[in-house]
Amino acid sequence: MNQTPAPARARKPRLSLWFALAFILALIGWYEWAAQSVPRAAPSNSAAASVADGNHQVAIFAGGCFWCVESDFDKVPGVISTTSGYTGGKTANPSYAEVSSHTTGHAEAVKIVFDPVKVSYRQLVDHFWHTIDPTVRDRQFCDIGSPYRTVIFATSAEQLAQAQASRAALETNKPFTEPIVTDIRMADDFYPAEDEHQDYYKKNPVRYDFYRTSCGRDARLKSLWGNLAGK
Repeated sequence: MNQTPAPARARKPRLSLWFALAFILALIGWYEWAAQSVPRAAPSNSAAASVADGNHQVAIFAGGCFWCVESDFDKVPGVISTTSGYTGGKTANPSYAEVSSHTTGHAEAVKIVFDPVKVSYRQLVDHFWHTIDPTVRDRQFCDIGSPYRTVIFATSAEQLAQAQASRAALETNKPFTEPIVTDIRMADDFYPAEDEHQDYYKKNPVRYDFYRTSCGRDARLKSLWGNLAGK
């Protein structure tokens, strides 16, 4: 007697996807470990370097992971260059591992050289607000600890006044109810990060996109800022 074949069982999820994700995470961890031993350039005193040359100026922002801050500012017309690094701490020439240990007091930050004829400092500050979550202390998205705090490091008294005015204006028209806790202060010595961290989003686009998406950065920005997110 013929029997009707039993329905096929649903296939189990392929393990290859899990192996791929594990491989990506392992590579990110290896890059972070390897960066400890890479020599870095001497510090750049940001206050003294507020004018990069006769035509360009310098701005410094800490907005969580410097990979993301660098990516967010590279797309702004008038930005000449971006450099990931460390500032606001007490240890000279710190490594990525030392900063990540939360013992040096540094924040991950990005030094931006810009052409003030094409983009003003105030415009850069306004852009900065829309690329961060300014409602939390010592944290940005999935990164927790003082290295990921948000800070505007002014390189001149004029920048300090403009940043404070921008925050005051934002408090009156922000699209959320939470207070803004981002610090504004004069800049300290800026130490460039290891080469592996410079232009990370360009050198490692797959790993960068995976990190940014899994960290929930863009989703949180959208919930905070709506259509202004990233602009």
